[in-house]
Amino acid sequence: MAARHAGVAQGLGRRRRRADRIIRALCVLATLVACGFLVSILGLLFYRGFGALNANIFLEVTKPPGSHGGLLNAIVGSIIQTTIGTAIGTPIGLLVGTYLAEYAQGSRLGGMVRFVSDILLSAPSILIGLFVYSALVVPFGGFSGWAGCVALAIIVIPIVVRTTEDMLALLPNTLREAVIALGAPKWKMVVLVCWRAAASGILTGVLLAIARVAGETAPLLFTSLGNNGWSVDLSKPFPSLPLTIYAYAGSPYQDWIDLAWAGALLITLGVLGLNILARGVLRKKA
Repeated sequence: MAARHAGVAQGLGRRRRRADRIIRALCVLATLVACGFLVSILGLLFYRGFGALNANIFLEVTKPPGSHGGLLNAIVGSIIQTTIGTAIGTPIGLLVGTYLAEYAQGSRLGGMVRFVSDILLSAPSILIGLFVYSALVVPFGGFSGWAGCVALAIIVIPIVVRTTEDMLALLPNTLREAVIALGAPKWKMVVLVCWRAAASGILTGVLLAIARVAGETAPLLFTSLGNNGWSVDLSKPFPSLPLTIYAYAGSPYQDWIDLAWAGALLITLGVLGLNILARGVLRKKA
């Protein structure tokens, strides 16, 4: 009987090891396939993008084909819109996330706000563009940079909400109890202690939100529309690097296609830099 049980155990062990090797091989294969696609995409992007980079890209605005134009207006426009959108969305997201973590635990309203925020976080950006188009573009009679900033802010808000709530939820309750025990009001506990303790995580969320909106194209198509000339007037159609890439990538002119590759490389490097910065901030805090 003992020998029979030993044989069954050995057979079961062999089947488990065989299944483990199969699953491990499938995981390795999937990883190699994913890395292969990523390396191919980045390799082509860096090859075409670096080959198209030159000083004119940073010194000249977009011009007609064959005029040796650049992307200065598009780069500046993207920086302005991303900065304003982040400046609008971050405080709102911070306050909403703080409300969910510190004041709305277990409440029905908090659950509803969290549910709506999660939906907004996963909503396609083109829907946000359509919403802002119907809310700001049509009533005010035209496309504008301000509408684009609002669309980007709406995308920023749920990312900051989720990050803020999660970071505050990680803080031990003993920290809050100690502050309250010293006689401090709750708002001081939140602002001076909780926010400070979770600052690196919240900053990471903000950086990730910036990386997300920096490359958005769909919402800007319905809001700021784009502008091939130099413009810093947010009340009119506004230039943007993703919109320029979208317009130039499908053009029949080789110099415009080269500019599209260069712009895509600039966005990729910017997003990569922000992600590395976010990870560095979080790791330094940890």
